[in-house]
Order: sequence, then structure tokens, then C-alpha cells
Amino acid sequence: MPSIGLIVNDGKDLAVQTADTIQQRLEVAGHNVVRVSSAGGMVGFANPDQHLRLQGYSACVPKEFDNSLALAIVLGGDGTVLSAARQTAPVGVPILTINTGHLGFLAEAYLGDLDRALEVILTQQWTIEERSNLVVSVMRGDQRRWEALSLNEMALHREPLTSMCHFEIAIGRHAPVDIAADGVILSTPTGSTAYALSAGGPVITPDCPVLQLTPIAPHSLASRALVFSDREPVTVFPATPERLLMVVDGSAGCYVWPEDRVLIRRSDHPVRFVRLADHEFFQVLRNKLGWGLPHIAKPEKDEP
Repeated sequence: MPSIGLIVNDGKDLAVQTADTIQQRLEVAGHNVVRVSSAGGMVGFANPDQHLRLQGYSACVPKEFDNSLALAIVLGGDGTVLSAARQTAPVGVPILTINTGHLGFLAEAYLGDLDRALEVILTQQWTIEERSNLVVSVMRGDQRRWEALSLNEMALHREPLTSMCHFEIAIGRHAPVDIAADGVILSTPTGSTAYALSAGGPVITPDCPVLQLTPIAPHSLASRALVFSDREPVTVFPATPERLLMVVDGSAGCYVWPEDRVLIRRSDHPVRFVRLADHEFFQVLRNKLGWGLPHIAKPEKDEP
């Protein structure tokens, strides 16, 4: 029987209790279960004075994980899924996301579907959907000072956020552009429904091989969201004398100094999602964000 991973947000009682139930059922069925905490994928925010992170993004992979795992079951909310993506993508392990959190935008199944999900796992009737992933690196000269994987987005801005600054951005072979804004967001199609959406960017379906650059509160009407091929690496130079704050997927980051540059490129290791049935993205948009709901006029009140 193939081994199965279990990635658990062990700070949440419901996730831990559900993990105990799943582990017991899988072991009874003859599977070896490799259980780890999702905390291993939480890169966190680097010390502002010593923000070196020289290990590279593979440092998040648990030592027990390799490509011999059939899949890894992830128990938690969307933040746990983002963490689990860093733990699994470098070794190609697909993840089945079971929501024990709140919104569950990245969830494939919910606790009410647990029996059905386990049945599909035990009969190996799932499919795989690959989502593009980013490698975000902070460089100073030839030295890599910080690096992490990003399923959603990289955001770069000044502290506090309500302060405009300049960014020189080079996309692949194209001429660099200057953007004056409170910050910039570089996102994947998966991340187009996250921070980039709040900043006015478009929703992009996950199968599009593109990236999205979205200014935060731009100072010019000419600075708007740009969608371009994900084969193009992106380099962001902070054209401002103050340090900036970089945030990756809302849970990791470091300071970026004037002498640094941020390099973003598509990873060779996509995040592989286990699908129990056909994944209808527009239905997810409808259910989670209310997109495309029919407009129904309110009935007029009866006259007195």
C-alpha cells in the first residue's frame, strides 16, 4: 500500500481531531501515514536586521516527504493550504485539501464530505490539477538573501502602506517601466482572487499560463493591472531611499533595502491539487465570492 501524508494545522483542535480520525481509517486500510505539522511551511517574517534566508525554498519540505507519497491530505483553512504547498511542491506530492477553517476558497472537500473523500482516496479514483507557483527571491548582487515559494502573490510596499513610492519593474526582455504607487502585487492566476482582486485586478482562470502585475493605489491613471506570459521573469527594483516590506502569501516576508532587488519567476514545481470530481472554477467564484449571481429586483413595498 502506498504511503499517504497528513499535513495538519495543529493549532486548531478541529483539524487535529479530524486528522486523528483520518489517520486511524487509513491505517486500518493498510496505508502508512506520514503526519507533519503545517507549521513547517510557515516561513514567517524575517528579523529586520538579519533577514538572510539562504537555504532556498526546498528547506520547507519535511524530511519524511518524498515523491513516493501517493498524496498528502491537508487539514486547515486557506492559510494552511498555502503553507502545505511549500511543503509538497518541490517533491511533486499532490495535496487533497479538506477545509476545517473559514472561507475555504482553496478547499476541495469539507468535513461533511469526509467519508466520500476517503472512499475516493482508498479507491484511487482522483485526478490532478496543477497550479502555477512562483519562486520569490531577494537578491543583493549575486547573493540570495531570502527565498520562498508563492502560490498566491508577492506584495511589496512601504511601511506604513499609505505612503507612495516608486518601483522600476523589468518584465523579461521588455523595457523597464516605472510605477508610482503605494505598492505593487505580482500574482499567479490562483492569487488573482486574493489580494490582487482587492486592489482592482481581474480574475484569471487557473489554467491560463500568465502572471499579473497590479499596482496598489497608483498615482497615475496610466498605471493599471497588466497580465503577461508566465515565461517572463520579473525583477522589481525599489527606486526609493527607504526600506520596503515584502509580503508573500500573507504569511511570509522580509525587508527589502534600496540596494536589493526582488526576482520573481515561475517555479518548475507546480502545486498539484487532488480533485475528487470535475473542478468548476466559475462555480467556486459564484459560491465563495458571489460572482455571476442573477440580479433580482426587490419587490416594491405596498402603499399604505
